[in-house]
Amino acid sequence: MSVDTKSESEQIKFISLDGNSLSTEELVALGKGLFGIKLTPEAEDGVRQSREVIDNIIKQNKVVYGINTGFGKFANTVVPQDQLKELQENLIRSHAAGVGSPLSPERTRMLLALRINVLAKGYSGVSLDTLHRMVEAFNVSCLSYVPEKGTVGASGDLAPLSHLTLGLMGEGKMWSPSTGWADAKFVLEAHGLKPLSLGPKEGLALINGTQLITCLGAEAVERAQAIARQADIIAALTLQVLKGTTKAFDRDIQAVRPHPGQIEVAWRFRSVLDSDVFTSEITEANRPYEKVQDAYTLRCCPQVHGVANDTIAFVKSILTTEMNSATDNPISPQCPCILHILFYSREKKLVFAKRDLTLSGGNFHGEYPAKALDFLAIGVHELASISERRIERLCNPSLSELPAFLVSEGGLNSGFMIAHCTAAALVSENKVLCHPSSVDSLSTSAATEDHVSMGGWAARKALRVVEHVEQVLAIELLAACQALELLRPLKTTPPLEAVHQLVRSVVRPWDKDRAMHPDIEAAHRLLLEEKVWEVVHPFMEQYREGSSSTKGAQV
Repeated sequence: MSVDTKSESEQIKFISLDGNSLSTEELVALGKGLFGIKLTPEAEDGVRQSREVIDNIIKQNKVVYGINTGFGKFANTVVPQDQLKELQENLIRSHAAGVGSPLSPERTRMLLALRINVLAKGYSGVSLDTLHRMVEAFNVSCLSYVPEKGTVGASGDLAPLSHLTLGLMGEGKMWSPSTGWADAKFVLEAHGLKPLSLGPKEGLALINGTQLITCLGAEAVERAQAIARQADIIAALTLQVLKGTTKAFDRDIQAVRPHPGQIEVAWRFRSVLDSDVFTSEITEANRPYEKVQDAYTLRCCPQVHGVANDTIAFVKSILTTEMNSATDNPISPQCPCILHILFYSREKKLVFAKRDLTLSGGNFHGEYPAKALDFLAIGVHELASISERRIERLCNPSLSELPAFLVSEGGLNSGFMIAHCTAAALVSENKVLCHPSSVDSLSTSAATEDHVSMGGWAARKALRVVEHVEQVLAIELLAACQALELLRPLKTTPPLEAVHQLVRSVVRPWDKDRAMHPDIEAAHRLLLEEKVWEVVHPFMEQYREGSSSTKGAQV
């Protein structure tokens, strides 16, 4: 992957795709429309070479699955050469059978970008002209109508990717910023683009793959990473207003159980609470009454938040590999890095085929991203589960030593009573959503495709779980800031005061009841945009530099 600009005047940035180096961060950025796409020269050469394999098969009248045969149960049905274009187009039309709401423009851009990246590897046999037309459509945001439901996650995400291709063929509906939703043919014409005209193998190449699972998973893992590191800051603020102790975050405790996530989370807590670096009037005032230890929801944050961080890192590695993998079937080798060995028994020779084979396999099976995203949902949910318990401690006067539900004139005012109920409701929903999708399988395609991953639902569930986690932590953030108001005039540490100031820039304190929905939305937006992390990160770097100079930093 590389980034360049189109011109000095326009300053349009492009990401060059080669099929091997796209990251989850870059894919999410492509979804937001922050970059255009280019293909690297090496990728274009590989695509040309791969297409030559397909062209040679047609010229030699070889019978190869997906090129001149039917699909699935019809794999043994040979299709005449003069019907090969119709074969590929019929495949797209028949497989465009999804239901439900369409993907958002951002997610459709991600889906298209990821499909381009996989095809750029040069193992799928599409023509360079087809790939260029897909890039052109992406760069002007001509986005097909793609229903979110319908994939079982094996033989790839067939229904969603068929809808993606259908629009590019000029059929069905399509969206662009200038036209809105309209007939795909009209949207393409409005942007001076020609519809795709599918050659042999191209229909199959465009729809076999795990790109819906993976692009939704990339968004989920990026949002999970963002909320996980902000959860540490929010929990640290809660610990402060509850007058908790920082003893549990001591580096020596973490060193004897050295999980990377646990060490990182404890370091983050120290980086905003360490009284040797940052002065906290709350800590100083409470020092004579400091507790020996706190409840688990405060004391065990390194362990609970830590494993969520390690889960996110693991899932991100799985998805990064998947994003840069050939998930088509059959695969067309276009370089000697994959050697297909033929054994000729009579002469006892090994013959290495160079570029004249296609091989059927199972790379389209979505089990890898499906299992990983089920794991992500389970791992990141705990951030909401433990946050809801901290909200309870903030609202419960017998646990917080603060006014009930964090509001004066209780009774007349209900304060955070129902905000806590909302958090509890979201946590309860997550418990159901965390049931893994990938333990299910239903046989499809007349038992040819008899084991599937259900990865599309795994990805959509993971995204919903992450959103709920963000919303619960938004409520905790508001509650902790309100608790800080009730401890005034005492101040907390400078980094946590900066968080309070950030929140107060969009949400005023509660002196009496008002509708809380807009405030929760505003706090959620701060977390989505990673504003809490942005204001605290400079303080963390300051702490890192100071503690490194005294050999104290452990990350």
